[in-house]
Amino acid sequence: MDEKIIIQQRPTKSPAVAAILSVIFPGLGALYNGLIVKAIFYALFAIWLIVQLSAHAVEASAEVFMGLLLGGLWLFQIVDSVNNAKSINLAMAKQKANEAADVEVLPKVVPSGSIFWGIALIVLGGLLVLMNFDVIDIATLFSVILPVAVIIIGVKFVFDALARAKNGK
Repeated sequence: MDEKIIIQQRPTKSPAVAAILSVIFPGLGALYNGLIVKAIFYALFAIWLIVQLSAHAVEASAEVFMGLLLGGLWLFQIVDSVNNAKSINLAMAKQKANEAADVEVLPKVVPSGSIFWGIALIVLGGLLVLMNFDVIDIATLFSVILPVAVIIIGVKFVFDALARAKNGK
């Protein structure tokens, strides 16, 4: 008697469904993709920003910044959910092609070799903490620190472009 082996295939993820769920509320697309920690982070951060904006706990100039931050988070997590769904589908296609049972769902992160954005986010977070403790004023942040940060980021882009041109990429 021939035995039939039933292999349950994991359903592929729809990037469109991930995007629609992410539009409804931050984190739903990541939850759909099975990325629970990321979904919780997106949801909690969005809720915190919404509470801060609705409670009028911040100054008028900070409301603009927090509103832009909320909009940026919302757009980022939509794109991230779509990319994660595509990565999951790609990994599943490779698994079917190789007929391997031990394939990770998401591809491994390839280091880019630059720590600039990590340092930039740490500095931004530090500035926001200093703002919360009234060490620096929001006006100082927008009139002095933010323009200097934009200049530094622009210089980094120029150096990166020069390095790519030098290496022939």
